[in-house]
Amino acid sequence: MKPASEQVLSRRKALAGATAVGAVAAVAAVASTGIVSAPQQTAQAQAQPEPVDHDQAGYRVTEHIKRYYSTART
Repeated sequence: MKPASEQVLSRRKALAGATAVGAVAAVAAVASTGIVSAPQQTAQAQAQPEPVDHDQAGYRVTEHIKRYYSTART
């Protein structure tokens, strides 16, 4: 049987190895999803928001709300 100090060290090595494997798996998962490229991000950032009518108060149905309701129905 191993001394207690060697058992603790081997547990630490096992946990460090498991953490490293998990980190590599997370990076691989993110890399395979096809993150939005820079030209698409700039096009989205340049899109002008709808003008806001500050005189009108209360609930407004915007494109964002319409998309939410369409996904909530399914």
